Amino acid sequence: MSATTYTVAGMTCGHCVSSVKEEVGQIPGVTAVDVELSSGAVTVTSEAPLDEAQVRAAVEEAGYELKA
Repeated sequence: MSATTYTVAGMTCGHCVSSVKEEVGQIPGVTAVDVELSSGAVTVTSEAPLDEAQVRAAVEEAGYELKA
């Protein structure tokens, strides 16, 4: 198992959290997505380390920005 925490900008409500969880959760190998709205922290647990580009694409698909 691998867990990585990213920072996502632009989330302001519960719907934002749900959108990010849904999109990131669809990445193959992802087993859990935890989002902390106040800090923008998104912790992704997966079977193996993920390519950051996949996570970035999923976050952008949800309408938000992955911070470097």
